[in-house]
Amino acid sequence: MAETKGSVETRLKKELQTVVKKILEDEDYGFQTTIEAIRILSSLAEFKMKKPLLGEIMGDIVVLASTQTYDRPHMKKWFKECNLTWPPSQQELHQDADAKASTEIDLTYLNSLLEMLSSSVPDRKRAAKELRRLTKNTKSYKAALCEFSNAISRLLSPLMETKTESDPDLQEDLITTVFNASLHGNNKKQLAENPVVIPLLIESIMVGTIETRRNAAATLGSLSELDSNKFVIGNSGAVAPLLELLHEGHPSAIKDVVLAIFNLCMVRENKAKFVEKGAVEVILQKINDGLFVDELLVILAMLSTNRTAIDELGDCKTLQSLLQIIRHSSSECSKENCVAILYNVCSKDLTLLMVIRAEEIRKQTLTKLAYMGTTRAKRKAIGIISRIHRAFPAISIGKCF
Repeated sequence: MAETKGSVETRLKKELQTVVKKILEDEDYGFQTTIEAIRILSSLAEFKMKKPLLGEIMGDIVVLASTQTYDRPHMKKWFKECNLTWPPSQQELHQDADAKASTEIDLTYLNSLLEMLSSSVPDRKRAAKELRRLTKNTKSYKAALCEFSNAISRLLSPLMETKTESDPDLQEDLITTVFNASLHGNNKKQLAENPVVIPLLIESIMVGTIETRRNAAATLGSLSELDSNKFVIGNSGAVAPLLELLHEGHPSAIKDVVLAIFNLCMVRENKAKFVEKGAVEVILQKINDGLFVDELLVILAMLSTNRTAIDELGDCKTLQSLLQIIRHSSSECSKENCVAILYNVCSKDLTLLMVIRAEEIRKQTLTKLAYMGTTRAKRKAIGIISRIHRAFPAISIGKCF
């Protein structure tokens, strides 16, 4: 139900009383409380003049450095209509005024929130939640967070000052804010090169709420989209924590972990690190559990070019599992990666080739794939059958190949 003029004025006065009382009685009232008082006073002033901004009480309030308050949707509407003056101030506006105003608003408000992170614990919590919200919903805040001087270090300072697990909710909001910022392409290099970011992300993968751990992994995945960051993250100690989180198999986290591992494994040096830390065993376990089979088979195929990984994949149970996926999976992607793994595994090992040959004689799995698979799957299947023919010419399988 719409408020009457009297009820609006009464509500604003009560809100002002509450805020003023907080300012007078609480020494740690914080910068945000001051902004709230200014907002209420401005609304009351406009109400008393009977000239509400563009005819309505403001909803989405923005505060400029001058402490003037404006309603964001109406401001944008006014600019889009190509008006050359802004009614409350009669300032002359240029064509790019919207962009300039947004920049000023973003940086002013952003700075106030960053200042609150160095204030009392309640202010820290409020600022962290607001930064998380803003960087999730507004592209300009994602960008501004890395453009503003020392913003990232100031953002993460509460986690540097105390152990991350001391306040799980604060940790979650701050790490999620970093994740939101990482989604802006121009931020990826700067975030990865900041000396506090990756160590805190790694720590947060190991300790925190599952949402924190998930978003820390997702941030590493986002940052590792940049090729240069793949090396930085791979050398930072992130491999073992990512594999541990994958091993735990939290449903809400596994997708983000898999993406991070995939991005990192695109670098040969990182493949070796993951294999050394036990990635093959962990991935096979999750595939057998039926979790993210398509995605994990892609990673396993990438790892199967590593000599140590080939040795780990070269047991009868694994080979039979891969052949079974080829026979029964409805996913062409899974079939393609399974046969790619088999191709790499049997490339120089006649014993393994004999195992595949015996399976092929009974069920013609690869022969069928050579007829009906994807282009890559056909090529790999034909390659394996050809190796069988060369190694064991007396055995007749897949004659047309």
